[in-house]
Amino acid sequence: MSALPPIQRFESNTGVRIYRLPVEAFPNFIAYCYLLLEAGVPTLVDTGSGLGSSSEQLISGITALREQFGEPVGVSDIQRILITHGHIDHFGGVAFMQEQTGAEIGIHALDRRVLVAYEERVTIATKDLRVYLERAGVKPELRRHLMDMYGIAKKTFRSVGVDLSLDEGVSLDGMDFIHTPGHCPGQVCIVVGDILLSADHILARITPHQSPESITQYTGLGHYFEALDKVARYDGFRLALGGHEEPVENVYERIAAIRASHQRKLARILDLLRDAGQPCTISDLSKAMYSERHGYDILLALEELGAHVEHLYQHGQLAVTNLEEVEREDNPALLYAPA
Repeated sequence: MSALPPIQRFESNTGVRIYRLPVEAFPNFIAYCYLLLEAGVPTLVDTGSGLGSSSEQLISGITALREQFGEPVGVSDIQRILITHGHIDHFGGVAFMQEQTGAEIGIHALDRRVLVAYEERVTIATKDLRVYLERAGVKPELRRHLMDMYGIAKKTFRSVGVDLSLDEGVSLDGMDFIHTPGHCPGQVCIVVGDILLSADHILARITPHQSPESITQYTGLGHYFEALDKVARYDGFRLALGGHEEPVENVYERIAAIRASHQRKLARILDLLRDAGQPCTISDLSKAMYSERHGYDILLALEELGAHVEHLYQHGQLAVTNLEEVEREDNPALLYAPA
């Protein structure tokens, strides 16, 4: 990538200055970290992936605040690091940044294990994903390929200690936390006056990736819908600043649009099953709905499709048609049809 987006400055109605710091978390994929000033001690929200030049870019961004904005702050002044959720593009640089700053680290309890017991978490998650891909009807060769890619992506981090739990209903120097599971079990949005740091819960253009709760508890479309509704009940957000993409200027309209997008996906899956005229696996449906996906995006498509199939099944709109095989075999592919 030739150039990063510029650093941006925002200020809440409570007087907190928020600096939006871009990093290239993965090749050609931008993530945003945030430095908060006047919310207690200087506080960094998210740390990028720690991969490639991500950490170097984060350090450079913080250092540039003195020259670009006249802020008398440097890396060594940061005393607190808050991680919005346990996905590597948001927490992968936390060990490096903790070494640079000595800052205390906070994360929600449901994602705490990702930081403090990373190796255990990866082992369990890998097993659960393998079981899911079998039930989704993914052929063995592709299944092995997807698991290999997943494993490589998970070998770049080591466990760190956690000092703070970002609990809903508990204020921290004027910041409040909204637990918004679905995209990730312990994801939190951070309320800073009239500005919402929305992490990956609400983004400007894409609908954040979903995966089924059969892989990881507290993910799944049902949790995500409930968390969208929870944020919508808060009044007075002027702006949402996400972990990716542009600021969201009408938070409530964007919530409605995200919800509508998922409803269209649910309807599309039912249409595909009706048009097929026979029961289908999640793999079958994923190929029909996301036929142009390649590489790691195949795994993401299988998870996204699976989250929607799971939601339809939970709400009685789908039935599993091969129950005798399910009873007889260890872990066969599940065949779905409209209920």
